Amino acid sequence: MSGVLGDAFRYLNDPLSWTGPSGILDLLGDHLWMTLVAVLLAAVVALPVGLWLGHTGRHGSVVVAVANLTRAIPTLALLFVFTAGLGLGQLPTILAVAIFAVPPILSNTYTGVQVVSPAAREAGLGMGMSSLRLLTAVELPLAMPLIGAGLRTAVVQVVATVSLASLVGGGGLGLIIANGIATQRFGNALAGALLVVVLCLGLEWGLALLQRGLTPSPVRAAGPSVRGTRQATDA
Repeated sequence: MSGVLGDAFRYLNDPLSWTGPSGILDLLGDHLWMTLVAVLLAAVVALPVGLWLGHTGRHGSVVVAVANLTRAIPTLALLFVFTAGLGLGQLPTILAVAIFAVPPILSNTYTGVQVVSPAAREAGLGMGMSSLRLLTAVELPLAMPLIGAGLRTAVVQVVATVSLASLVGGGGLGLIIANGIATQRFGNALAGALLVVVLCLGLEWGLALLQRGLTPSPVRAAGPSVRGTRQATDA
């Protein structure tokens, strides 16, 4: 194992490993691009649906349960289905992992709106807010911590899963792993795996800081019921 670790660190310390069309930086760009597009596609679908269902309280649990069924679908199988229809490249990977990213965003968005304090809603309605105004000015800000957590979970899951893109000609850091295994350069494969792990941890940490920065300090400090009433009063 020490030999494989040594090979991995030698690969990572070699400047030639980082440059060129198949270098680490180029593959990292592809990896981040596919992650960004996939998460955006999932968010475009899941956020509005989760917000509306959480706001109305109608059929939300059924829809979330159905969405969670997608987690039982093997991502690799879904990837090959899209590849069969769309051909090789990044697009099949993006669509496959976007479907994989929908459940955490949808579930957390729905739950975040659902757990808003009833006192906050009553205060908003008492001030004459419309249904849309209540959603955007009261429920959405109070649901942001859970929505942010869902987005963070989706991003980390997608970053890890995008590594499969190398199997269908999509590039990404998974290509280092696949090439390392194919050529029996297991140090290179380990280096690619380490890069994916570091990327996941870095994005998780960065998004956690961003979420904390975007959440008002009174909302962070107060309990759910207290901050719900306070937010509705201040809206």
